[in-house]
Parts: sequence; C-alpha cells; structure tokens
Amino acid sequence: HKGLKLLPVDFDKQLLPGSFEHALCYLVDHELDLSGFHARYRNDVEGAPAFDPAVLLKIVLLAYSRGIVSSRKMEAACREHVLFMAVSGDSQPHFTTLAAFVSNMGDLAAKLFAQVLAVCDRQGLIGREMFAIDGVKLPSNASKARKARSGTRADFLRQAEKMEKAARAMIERQRQSDHSPEGEDQRAARQLERLQASARQLRAWLNDNPEDHKGVTGRVNLSNRTDNESAKMATGKGVIQGYTGVAAVDEKAQIIVEAQAHGTGAEQALLGPAVEATAHVRAPDTCYTADAGYHSRAGLEQLSAAGIPAYIPDNGYRQRDPRYAGQELHLSKPDPLWDKNPKPRASKLYTPADFRFDPEQKTCVCPAGKSLYGNGSHCLIKGLRAIKFQGAMRDCLACLQRAKCLRNPEKTAARQVAFFLPRAQREDDVLEQMRQRIDSPQGREMIGRRFATVEPVFGNLRYNKRLDRFTLRGRERVDGQWKLYCLTHNIEKLATHGAWQ
Repeated sequence: HKGLKLLPVDFDKQLLPGSFEHALCYLVDHELDLSGFHARYRNDVEGAPAFDPAVLLKIVLLAYSRGIVSSRKMEAACREHVLFMAVSGDSQPHFTTLAAFVSNMGDLAAKLFAQVLAVCDRQGLIGREMFAIDGVKLPSNASKARKARSGTRADFLRQAEKMEKAARAMIERQRQSDHSPEGEDQRAARQLERLQASARQLRAWLNDNPEDHKGVTGRVNLSNRTDNESAKMATGKGVIQGYTGVAAVDEKAQIIVEAQAHGTGAEQALLGPAVEATAHVRAPDTCYTADAGYHSRAGLEQLSAAGIPAYIPDNGYRQRDPRYAGQELHLSKPDPLWDKNPKPRASKLYTPADFRFDPEQKTCVCPAGKSLYGNGSHCLIKGLRAIKFQGAMRDCLACLQRAKCLRNPEKTAARQVAFFLPRAQREDDVLEQMRQRIDSPQGREMIGRRFATVEPVFGNLRYNKRLDRFTLRGRERVDGQWKLYCLTHNIEKLATHGAWQ
C-alpha cells in the first residue's frame, strides 16, 4: 500500500520492553550521570534554549544502532521516523547541533562508556574469565593524497618555498608588464591569491607541527595535513588513511570492556595499552587472548612480568595445528579480496626444496642422487643460522641435469645450496613458552574460544551497524566515536539479556 494515512500515535507505546530503544531510554533517564553534559550546554545569557543533552545522546545512539552515522540523516529521521520522534520527544535538532554534539564530546565519551560498563557488571554480564582483544582498521575523515596532503616536514617545507618562489615570480612579472589585457590581470591576481593562501596555510601547519610524525618504533612516518594523528595502514582492500579501533571483549556475554582508537597500524604496540586499561575490570585469574598480529616479544614479556595468563599465537601456529591441514587448497581458489601472501615464482631450476637435507646427520643429496659435501656449518645469512653444501666437481661436471641445476652451466662448475637451521630457544624464553602453550590442547581450545568471543562483536559493528569509516578527525574525537559505537553494542546486549523489561 502506498500513500499517506493519518493515525494517532502514542509515543510511550512505541518503546516496547526488551527492545534497544526501551533499554536506551531507561539507561539514559535513570542510570547515567549526564552532569558533565549539562555543564557544557547551559545557556542562561542569550540565544535559544539548548537541547537537552539526554535527548541528543538518545538520538545519536539510536541512529548508530540503526546504521546511521550521518548527522543529516539523523535530522531527517527525527522528522520522519516515529521511533526517533518517540525517543527524542518529537524534538527536531538541526544536523549541525547533532554533529557538534558528537564532535565536541571529548572525554565525556569515556565516562559514558565506563558508566554503561558498570551497569553491565551489575547485571551480571561480565564473567572475567577471558578477555579477547582484536582490532579493525578503518579510514577516517582524512585525505591520503600523496602529493598535496602527505609527506615529511622537509617535503612540506620544500613545497612552501616553491609556492613562495612562484608567487614572487608572478609579482615580478606583473611589475614588468606595462599594459596587459584586463581579463589576464584578473586571472593572474586570482592565481596569485590562491598561491599565497596555500603557502600561508602550509607555513601555519609547519608552525603548529614542529616535529615529524613518528611511529611506535621511532621511525619517521609521513605526516598528513588533514589529520596528522591518523596513519596510512595496509588492509585487505588496499591502503587507507585512518585509525585502528581496538576492543577487549569479555567471553560471558560478549560485553566490550575496553575500546580505544589509535593512529597506527602496528597492532603489536596496542596490546599493552589494552591490557593496562582493563586492569580495573579483570580478576586475578583473567586470561587474555588475541590474534597473531599482537604477538611480540615486548608484549609477552610485559604480560609475563605482570603474571597475567595469555594465549597469543605466532604467525606460524596454523602450520603446526592439524586442524588447518589442507588450507592451501582453499587459498588456491579465486578470492575477490587481495591476497597479500607472496606468490611463488615459477622457476625451472632446482630449488633447495628439491635437495634431500638431513638436519640430524648434516648431509645433503642432490636430485641426481649424488651426495654433497659441507663447506660451511656455522654461516649467517641475513642474521639467520645456516649450513652450506657444495657438489663435488667430478659429479657436477659430468651431470646430465646441469641445465636444470645451474643458472649459468657454462660458467659455474658446481652447485651450492644452503639450508636455514632453526633458532635455538631457551626454555625460559617467552616466545618459546607461548609457542608451547599455543600448541597444547588448552591453547588450541583458547584459540577457538577467542574466535567465538570477539569476531561476532566486530561483525555486529561492521555489518549490522554499518561502521565502515570514522567521520571525525583527530585521535581524541575518533576515540570518542569508537567508544560510542562500542557502548551502543553493550546497550544492545543489555536489552537482549532482558534488562529493565
């Protein structure tokens, strides 16, 4: 049926017990302390009365739960959607009011997240048995254009000097020209104004950012003039300019106990901040799990020194786990996403894999069945221990397979081959201890529990809530928006588990 129909609407009856909007309204009206918002939005001197921050908060969180992130769409929903009318009390704030409310929230988002987390704890939804940590890389409201917006301070300084030099040259040409057509003078004046404005803007940015943007390892990264706290990150769908949203999820009811946004794609450096931020929530026996991206010696040493149990696999755990046997067959299938695994080069020559190497006896046999003699048992190749072998002259010169074994058979007399030896690990080494823990039956069980705990949460945020990018600039603002999305997920869990029905 199409068309309009006039119906009497009772706003109170639109909020059904057990629904997200009912839990949201009860939580905001009876559980949350919004005194920090009221102090900011008090207007006793002049102008129109400010909207109640509770109303704005309800509108924003309800919109996030419906996959609406645009402030213009939020404004339209308050005019056209009955549920938004019921939640907002039929108020229709302008989209700039909603955008400013989210953008200027600051540290109040963290306080809201902590209050909602405390409510979840009182409802018995936090088990404190296992916290699963994971992250997602999302683009932000920043340009990743290389020429105009990204570079080091030296690059921007050269650009500014080049612009200023071009502006001086234009001024000199205008002085030397006595009579020019009026249209050309106007175009030259506009071009000169734009050039000088760009140079002034670039100089101002250099003054506001006196140091280069550095990564977690101290290496100088490219700065971004639109959002210098964001970073370029490699994802499965290409390179983005954005932030990494990290979340720690409790296993019992998939409650997010910590949410952080960082302007770096190096996940190894994000394990420590997430563990430290959850210190007030965890129990003495709480276990942490994360994927291989968070595996590093520094992170494992920090956990070991604090006596915190953890299961964080390395990149090679799938090769040692029989449950992943045969996965190369699936990798060979066409994949619409970019497969970042290195592609093996097609070679007609024999590779070290074609030679039979016995690491115990330290012997090697070539594809032709001839034994090679060792010519280096304690070699270092790119910092890795290796053992070298070389074929005997009497065998290689008379071999019929020289064309398959040597790159230049006419110049090279005998084939040489090297094999890397496994690194010697001490029993007290944190990497070896974690490897043994992951390869144990308990470790493999924890990996499966991590998947079941944290992956559905990110699926809910990315797919159901349609979170595909951050709309703000600056780490503090992006961190606040990420926390709002995560507390929306927690409110949804409160509604699902029957709070305040």
